[in-house]
Amino acid sequence: MTQTDTPRAGLLYAVAAYGLWGVLPVYFLLLRPSGAIEIVAFRILWSLVFCAILLAVTRSFGRFAALARDRTITGTLALAGAFIVVNWTTFIFATLTGHVVEAALGYFINPLVTVLLGVFVLREKLKPLQWVAVGVSVVAILVIAIGYGSFPWISLVLAFSFGFYGLIKKRVGGRVDAVSGLTIETLAVAIPAGIALVVVGATSGLAFGSSGTGHVVAVVGTGVITAVPLLLFASAARRLPLSTLGLTQYIAPILQLVVGVVVLHEPMTTSRWVGFALIWVALVILSIHAVSSGRRERVSGARRLPVTTSRIANETPR
Repeated sequence: MTQTDTPRAGLLYAVAAYGLWGVLPVYFLLLRPSGAIEIVAFRILWSLVFCAILLAVTRSFGRFAALARDRTITGTLALAGAFIVVNWTTFIFATLTGHVVEAALGYFINPLVTVLLGVFVLREKLKPLQWVAVGVSVVAILVIAIGYGSFPWISLVLAFSFGFYGLIKKRVGGRVDAVSGLTIETLAVAIPAGIALVVVGATSGLAFGSSGTGHVVAVVGTGVITAVPLLLFASAARRLPLSTLGLTQYIAPILQLVVGVVVLHEPMTTSRWVGFALIWVALVILSIHAVSSGRRERVSGARRLPVTTSRIANETPR
């Protein structure tokens, strides 16, 4: 295993990815007066251009072509692309309409959604502490919905769309390198993105090209700011257990909450604070369960080792 393939490298990739996602709302505000559909469509197309450049620089066209011929992989990654487009559109809509705090809530809920996906998709059985965490999160959503006067659909769409995206990426992560995988995902949704731009241009008109040079540069830059975190996330997903990857997810919503409250001055009502506090309690419960389960598995594994292997393990420098 090389140094770049270690779990430590995976953790660095994950922290970098979620850190960049945490400050994205500030960047997307620079793209006004473009709407969410226009921004997402250009994100896809400029990301595809950026991925093509990466394939050329890294000389990875052969590996990409081999993966593209595998219908199972391309179909799976196309589905991942669809989920990430839903996520992008919802997130940018939330940013442009003053709902960054609600978006942050969605990414706080995401680890709990990952647990539910384990139950309903992977047929895993929840432990009592995990059921408690899920129950607390349901109460939190109800508190926020009642206090805010509307259902937090932005939060739930973001949580579930990214939850499914992460699940799909984890399933193919061992067979697909980050650049080729992202290129296939982006290519799968490029035609719908082009159609969306044609429709927007024919109806309300495109802001791109008519809002100054700075706006054009910012829109073109969406290819880089979109592809880089996704590449980092894909690299992290290949190297980290899903439980560890889930713990790093807290970085993005914490930064988004700070941006929403401190930078954009979005309101934080009492019900919102109570709801967020309950979600944080649920996340603490999940984290405690994950840590305790990991310790039990390590102890159990050590007990099953032969005596000679245990000695070698104990003598290995840490």
